[in-house]
Amino acid sequence: MAKIAIIEDDLAIAQMYRLKFEAEGYEAEIAENGRLGLILCEQMKPDIVLLDLMMPEMNGDEMLEKMRQTDWGKNIKVIILTNVGEQEAPEALKKLNVSAFIVKADMTPRQVADIVKSHLLPPAQGPAAVIA
Repeated sequence: MAKIAIIEDDLAIAQMYRLKFEAEGYEAEIAENGRLGLILCEQMKPDIVLLDLMMPEMNGDEMLEKMRQTDWGKNIKVIILTNVGEQEAPEALKKLNVSAFIVKADMTPRQVADIVKSHLLPPAQGPAAVIA
């Protein structure tokens, strides 16, 4: 079962996504800011993180930068889920290996879940090589 960490300060949105992913068979946990998100990710070792940018205590970009500096967090897939447009997002995000950038207002929960699932799938395998 894939594990999803939802780092979001709007509790209603975080709960909605948690329920959506749990209904689809995923393990999902919530943290309400970047500081708590960092702790959650270290303990949970999620397969993917849904990360808001604008949060109290520690913004998402700051949390992601700290997570990427750790052995446990350097390869975790991260999807930015925010209402900040990609052009307004911190420049540092481009260097922090973000899998996708989603503007919340532009997507339904179903669309977000589909994007997350597509990033959880293993890479497509080509035909097996035949060795003669």
